[in-house]
Amino acid sequence: MELASSGKVLVGILTGSPNDLPTVVKVRDTLSELGIASEIVVASAHRTPDKVVAYIERAHKEDVQVLIGCAGMAAHLAGVIAGHTRLPVIGLPLSGGVVSGLDALLATVQMPPGVPVATVAVDGAKNAAMLAARILALKYPEIDQALQEAAKKERARYELSADEALAKLSGK
Repeated sequence: MELASSGKVLVGILTGSPNDLPTVVKVRDTLSELGIASEIVVASAHRTPDKVVAYIERAHKEDVQVLIGCAGMAAHLAGVIAGHTRLPVIGLPLSGGVVSGLDALLATVQMPPGVPVATVAVDGAKNAAMLAARILALKYPEIDQALQEAAKKERARYELSADEALAKLSGK
């Protein structure tokens, strides 16, 4: 079995607009903290659909194992990805537009039967990364270990007293 630590890209992150990158890089950063190699590609379901399909084809050839589609407003990207692959697809709806991401959430979560997209919260970059990691942990024990360590660190934050937590938040 190939190790996740080989540096080979395991997660492809597609975003529909360069404007979305400030949120999308949080997915990559969280994956990186867990030791998971990923890449970000700007490819729009509406403006550059051929680029989306070409990336999915390349992802198959390069053995990328999870795809994350990040988009706001109409948010068809994750669904288009899911329609072209049998890999796990995670939808990350992004805020913006007149209803602050609700439109993106509904467009991402309401997929037809047989075209599943696992959808996280609006702007839920960390959860998109953590879900991808959990999928990969089924195959890679070192990712499972990294998830266990991350959960332990997260729990430790809640073990602090209120005064200790405030001191950490204020940088003291």
